Amino acid sequence: MLTMSSALDRARRYYSHKKAIVDHEGTWTWGEHLDRVARAAGMLRDMGIGPGDAFGLLSRNTFRNCELVHAGYWMGAIPVPVNIRLAAPEIQYILDNAGAKVVGVEDVFLDLLDSEALAPWAGSAFCVSREPPAGSSLPHYEALIARADPAPLRDADPEDTAILFYTGGTTGRSKGVELSHLNVVSNGMQCGQSMGFGTDHTYLHVAPMFHSADLLGTGLTLMGGSHAYLPQFTPTAFLEAVQALGATHSMLAPTMIILILQQEDVSRFDLSSLQWFLYGSAPMAAEWVKRMIEAFPGVKIEQGYGLTETSPILTWLPMEEHVKAIEANDLTRLKAAGRPIVGVDMRIVDENGDEVPDGEAGEVVVRAPNVTKGYLNLPEENERAFRDGWFHTGDVGRFDEEGFMYLVDRKKDMIITGGENVYTLEVEAAIYQHPDVSECAVVGIPDEKYGEALFAAIVPAPGKMLSAEIVIEHCRARIGGYKIPRQFAFLPEMPKSAMGKILKTELRKTFSDPDAPREQA
Repeated sequence: MLTMSSALDRARRYYSHKKAIVDHEGTWTWGEHLDRVARAAGMLRDMGIGPGDAFGLLSRNTFRNCELVHAGYWMGAIPVPVNIRLAAPEIQYILDNAGAKVVGVEDVFLDLLDSEALAPWAGSAFCVSREPPAGSSLPHYEALIARADPAPLRDADPEDTAILFYTGGTTGRSKGVELSHLNVVSNGMQCGQSMGFGTDHTYLHVAPMFHSADLLGTGLTLMGGSHAYLPQFTPTAFLEAVQALGATHSMLAPTMIILILQQEDVSRFDLSSLQWFLYGSAPMAAEWVKRMIEAFPGVKIEQGYGLTETSPILTWLPMEEHVKAIEANDLTRLKAAGRPIVGVDMRIVDENGDEVPDGEAGEVVVRAPNVTKGYLNLPEENERAFRDGWFHTGDVGRFDEEGFMYLVDRKKDMIITGGENVYTLEVEAAIYQHPDVSECAVVGIPDEKYGEALFAAIVPAPGKMLSAEIVIEHCRARIGGYKIPRQFAFLPEMPKSAMGKILKTELRKTFSDPDAPREQA
């Protein structure tokens, strides 16, 4: 059956002596790893968790976090990875909304249990770490699994919820996205087939495990490959982890890649093991893509686009397309999100749900086995997002005549100024072509005359200075005048999510205030 429980059973039977976990603490085979997973499932059972029950995880990327997620798959319970950057009341909401019965908390986050919002969870929490933390009376994970009897493998139904991810949380309430066993396994197979994962590969988990991007590693589990974990990203930490753990594959957000290229001499590290990585989760300027490929010679660099609701990958731009674009000195193709991966049916539709011709922009809608079964306890959201068998992504895109999909914008990020539709990604792409721009984001802010005005927040490259006049002059040769922002903020850094996405909601909120500092032209 297409379930994560059967996938783990398959790994136990076929890959028992192959490496499953590669870590600074040691190396575990699939047989050893799944013995610990079965004991972790036994521990959860002893704490009152049964099939269909949810349990929270508040942890960085670690192999113990992986064991607990796999324990949920193993016994039919539902792991709920929680964004470690949220405030205590937001975490409380997620745990309550998910109906979590217990929560595993990494030792570095135990102070959160002292907050008023999470204090009630102290009685049903256990500490996840190598050693019991000094002064803590919480049950300790290693001691708990040492004395637990292994739980038997439970055959899940493909439609059972395998894992529950919460999206958003920066404004309003997070939405719980229920991903079924069928969803997770399907995307693991889709990615494995497209991207060529193999038994001898080691996947370095850099994307936070509370984010659906981490599910890209499922393809390695299906193939009996191995997993390594980076608890906290820094450019140096990533490069050192590849060097020390022999990582062959990984996934990086564009922000992470830009930081690596800005802060490190990549050549000083032994990256000979690295064969492939995917960049995604946010658009990346073509100029940065070219610099990235030059900095990692011999490494296959590919792009993926997807959402939490799609487990997560929908499209894929392979390395050969990158090479062709660079050799032809035509970077247009590097702006594509790629073609839909096998099993994904994708269309571009207008406001009436009718498919539009190639070249025209519209909403991206999909149907595929990796599309979520829906949002937890949100019938109105489900009715809005799932219509006539299609999931409406909220992204605006277009197809070219060769079947490549180009993201134009999020529907909510499109700006209507003076009656004209302006797609912010197009404006950002123009700004990014200036060599002194490190990061930029364009948002709409209220304007009495035009309804909305374009506002650009820009982080200059280290040691560089920019002004409104410089950026406007740069844009004039690249985009129409009505698309050029006239209000700017030059910032030391952008507000970002844990995956490195620029939080445009925060920029809108800050700079919609007419008293917020800005530079105007």
